[in-house]
Amino acid sequence: MPGQPSTSATHEVLNQPLPLENYNAYRGDSALREAVKLEGGQAFEERLLAYGEIAGHEILELGFPANAHKPVLRTHDRYGHRVDQVDFHPSYHRLMALGIEHGLASLTWSDLPGARVARSALMYLHNQFEAGTMCPITMTHAAVPSLRLQPEIAADWVPRLLAGQYDPDFRPAGEKRGATIGMAMTEKQGGSDVRANTTRARPLGQPGPGRAYELVGHKWFCSAPMSDAFLSLAQTAEGLSCFLVPRWRPDGGVNPIHIQRLKDKLGNLSNASSEIEYPGTWAQMIGEPGRGVATIIRMVAETRLDCVIGSASLMRQALAQALHHCAQREAFGAPLSRQPLMSNVLADLALESEAAMRLALHLAGRFERAQGGDETSELIARIATPVAKYWVCKRAVAMVNEAQECMGGAGYVEEFILPRIYREAPVNAIWEGSGNVQCLDVLRALQREPRCLEAVLAFMAPAMAAAPEVRALVDRLQRDLARPDTVQIQARRVVEALALGLQATVLLQSGPGMVADAFVRGRLGPERGLMYGELPDEIDLAALVARAQPCRDAA
Repeated sequence: MPGQPSTSATHEVLNQPLPLENYNAYRGDSALREAVKLEGGQAFEERLLAYGEIAGHEILELGFPANAHKPVLRTHDRYGHRVDQVDFHPSYHRLMALGIEHGLASLTWSDLPGARVARSALMYLHNQFEAGTMCPITMTHAAVPSLRLQPEIAADWVPRLLAGQYDPDFRPAGEKRGATIGMAMTEKQGGSDVRANTTRARPLGQPGPGRAYELVGHKWFCSAPMSDAFLSLAQTAEGLSCFLVPRWRPDGGVNPIHIQRLKDKLGNLSNASSEIEYPGTWAQMIGEPGRGVATIIRMVAETRLDCVIGSASLMRQALAQALHHCAQREAFGAPLSRQPLMSNVLADLALESEAAMRLALHLAGRFERAQGGDETSELIARIATPVAKYWVCKRAVAMVNEAQECMGGAGYVEEFILPRIYREAPVNAIWEGSGNVQCLDVLRALQREPRCLEAVLAFMAPAMAAAPEVRALVDRLQRDLARPDTVQIQARRVVEALALGLQATVLLQSGPGMVADAFVRGRLGPERGLMYGELPDEIDLAALVARAQPCRDAA
């Protein structure tokens, strides 16, 4: 009929990849499976396979609504009473339950051989698909060593943290199936310089460890404000001290912790970060008075390790998306992954991802061995933790962006996961001390405990013997360290050399191999480039790409 609109299709949809979903994120990651075995976590293989299935199905699906529906603060109820509560979307609570019930906050502390390595791999799987819930889970896991410095308080709280049960109800922790812990350290005027904190702690009776205090002050960043308690820092007569601040007082009343506002953040949207005030808040001292930093640093060491794991996992998911897309999308007569320049970019991203993951899992193994009394592992972990925190967390941002480019416009559209991962990537470099803080921490450790460097160099010795590039890297590192007048100015170069040396050593541990050879030549050799996609001609690019494919059936 003349004038009637046409209902005919304008075109047929062709050359669009199948989505990467409903797959086992552990089974499809051969590098991760190898690393778990190398670091001693093979007894947990079935558990990891089960969670890999959950991650690639349910966690992937839940991550989208959890981030689309941000937490909402309720400071007062309808009658004007102060309530200071945060409401979350049901998807957030389900994600928290999955993580806690599968041991992400507790498995390490079971003391089973390989438990920490397995727990780190579980974190790696979860965080690929939803990173916001990792913050409260990480802090709950990390609080245990600090709490154990005060045995009577640990006896009350640690069993709640390790119960493996998520209970979001707002009621006293003693009435709940499980509990979570948050952290409130930094203040407006000091940031990372926590010794500039002005929050005061007044004893409510006899002062000292385990005793009750009243806190008055503020915290510029309090992460996961609906946790059941927080580790916090405040000034006492003896200096900066550490306190446990519960949401409820022992008399059954709500502890006044005033949530001023939630942070409007770039990413990490499913997680609530807040500014709070202590207007006269009940707390208990943890550890010795005046030793607050030394007490809470036990928690910080754990959370820094999780920053490394978290960044490595974001890199893996970005790589998985890029590989999956480029294996199916055709351009100029062939799949993108077979185009020479794209294959170099993808191989380079695969190399970066595996090196980051291997360092993270090796560091987890070092933590476990140090916990068992291995002094060498303790010395190496002391240096390798801030080194890895600096390097892996910084590398993640550029790598995720490169993966977006591999997907073209699809990598920039919110219906895909990569925009969320890109917004997520910077937080691990900032949280728990930014890059400069990590570099200065490395220098401080080297100055105070020279055996740390000796242990690291001894660990690198086989790699130096196997690869002249590693030897040259270490020689340059030692020259920089031998110049005390400029070493702080060059601290980032020092830490970069340590990071690359550690990654090369970890990769070479399992033999020369394709990945180790490509890393040494591509990151340390004379042909190394400044951008991804500049690997030397002789490297087997196709083999690196094939090794990293997340879901070969779909690809």
